[in-house]
Amino acid sequence: MNAPVPTDGRMVAFDEKNAASYDERFAPLAAMTQALHLLMRGLWQELPEQARILCVGAGTGAEMMALAPHFPGWHFTAVDPSGPMLAICRRKAEAACFAHRCSFHEGYLESLPRGEPFDAASCVLVSQFLLDREARISLFRDIASRLRPGGRMISADLAADLDRAPGSELLEQWMRLIRLTGASAEQCHQLRTAYRRDVSVVPPARIESILAEAGFASSLEIYHSLLLHAWASRVAPSSAAASRSR
Repeated sequence: MNAPVPTDGRMVAFDEKNAASYDERFAPLAAMTQALHLLMRGLWQELPEQARILCVGAGTGAEMMALAPHFPGWHFTAVDPSGPMLAICRRKAEAACFAHRCSFHEGYLESLPRGEPFDAASCVLVSQFLLDREARISLFRDIASRLRPGGRMISADLAADLDRAPGSELLEQWMRLIRLTGASAEQCHQLRTAYRRDVSVVPPARIESILAEAGFASSLEIYHSLLLHAWASRVAPSSAAASRSR
């Protein structure tokens, strides 16, 4: 649910130690992401039987593990800058017998070779680590350009106006949840500071405007739990075609 804070406008990759403990550390909060995965299954169930799914910031493969068993014809492309996280993702896919339907790309999305357009994309708890608005727009624009006309995306980020109620109160309630992961009071204090300085936690309406500017014709908020918000978006057909022609 949280990654190391950025130092240069990009998400800092997990090292081997953080990657190895990631799933266990955030297991107490799994119900929140499981609800989001259920929504993904429901909203994407009409995608083609051989759909191509782009997972941006795939991490240890949570979205893939939630979707692959239910859609045996789908192919997944997992993109993540962390080699150790991606290695865990690969091992999970192998254990669940769907690795043959996966491609793994260690790096950022911009370095992923272009090919056939994707039918849908996930981008969960990724864009919040881009502090610059234009960088955030660029990420979503890159995703849009890799989707087929009318292609879908489900994205999620921490979002709130932390300087006003109810955002400030939501932050305090969120920190109570973080304590369930075993975080100490000092770690929670550091995280609270990071949310205001090193992570782009902005009001939900601002994220919706970023999605629109990136080329998504419509974005519907489908999930909200404390600071966690998620949107289902469709790429504007003209935006996808124009981006691919550049």
